[in-house]
Amino acid sequence: MNEGAVILFFNKDVKYSLRNKKHVRETLRRIFSDFGCNLSFLNYIFCNDEFLYNMNVQILNHDTLTDIITLDYSEGGEIKGEAYISIDRLRDNAKIFKTSLYKETLRVIIHGALHLVGLNDKSEYEKSEMRKKEDYYLREFFRSFTASS
Repeated sequence: MNEGAVILFFNKDVKYSLRNKKHVRETLRRIFSDFGCNLSFLNYIFCNDEFLYNMNVQILNHDTLTDIITLDYSEGGEIKGEAYISIDRLRDNAKIFKTSLYKETLRVIIHGALHLVGLNDKSEYEKSEMRKKEDYYLREFFRSFTASS
């Protein structure tokens, strides 16, 4: 369903290299397929706190640091979007949650995709449901990755 979808990764003012991009793309395509969504393109831009903070203020009028901002450009039944991810926030979150930077990066990448398929995280219930889906797709990523290795 989403085999032709373009999923790209960029850096803006940070040095970061995402490992296993092919497998990450496969997991993302699965998310969109599972939700019955037609993904056209999705760009992930890794940046720093300053860049994402300025976006958060200018675009969302939020005067706070954040780990991800997902912009939805979807139209005509095709999912199109960009997700800006602060590597600074991910490093701090990885320490706080006692996980690796890699796992935290994957969680946030999945989080952005889940927003594009229609999940929200405004209420406590929505946050709980979002976390369950993040956990599910993280488990699937590592299960299928180890199975294919």
